[in-house]
Amino acid sequence: MNIKLLQALALFGACLTSGLVAGLFAGFAYAVMPGLSRSDDHTFVEAMQKINVAILNGWFMFCFVGGLLLTAAALLLHLRSGNGVLPWIIAALVLYLAMFVITGIVNVPLNDELARAGEHLTDPSVARAHFESRWVTWNIVRAIVTTMAFTALVYALVLHGRAAATPTQPLGSDHSTSPHTVQDGGTQQNEGPARVAGESRGLPKKSRLPRTSR
Repeated sequence: MNIKLLQALALFGACLTSGLVAGLFAGFAYAVMPGLSRSDDHTFVEAMQKINVAILNGWFMFCFVGGLLLTAAALLLHLRSGNGVLPWIIAALVLYLAMFVITGIVNVPLNDELARAGEHLTDPSVARAHFESRWVTWNIVRAIVTTMAFTALVYALVLHGRAAATPTQPLGSDHSTSPHTVQDGGTQQNEGPARVAGESRGLPKKSRLPRTSR
C-alpha cells in the first residue's frame, strides 16, 4: 500500500478517535455535570456510579485507546516526512498522553472510590463532597487538553493533504535552453563560449555553403 495513503489513514483515524473522546469529555463538562449538580446528593451519587459502569464498553475503549495508538502510528509513519506535519503530530501525542495521565491519576481513582462507597450510603453528601468538585475540575482540564490534541491532528491532516496534492518535479526535468543556443532544422546546437568570444572580437563567422538538391 502507498505510504502516503497509510499516513493519511492513520492521521484520519487519530483525528476521529481523539475528536470523539474530546467531545465526550466536553459533553460532561458543559452538559452532564451541570445537570447533575442540580440534583440531590443521592441522585448525584447513584447517577455517577451507574455512568462509570456503563461507560466501560467497547466503543469507549476503542476511541480512548485508539486515539493514542493511531496518533503514535501516524508519528512513526511521518518520521521521515519533510512536509511540516511531524511537529503537530508530536504535539498531539504529548497532549493526548497528558489526558491519559490526568484520567489515570485523578478521575479513575475518584470513580473507584465512589464505586466502593456502595449503593446504600448513610450520608451521600460526604461522598459527593469528596468527589464532585475535584472530578469536575480535572474533567474540564482533560477536555481542553484533548481538544487541543484533536486540533493539532486536524491541522496535521490538512498539511498532509496539501503536500500530497502538490506535484513534485523530478530531477533533470528542466528543459530550459541556454542564451546562446540556436536551432537549425529542429535540432538545438549550442554555440559555446569560444564562438561567442570570437564574434565579439570581430572574427568572421563560418560561412555555410548553400545546400544543392540532387
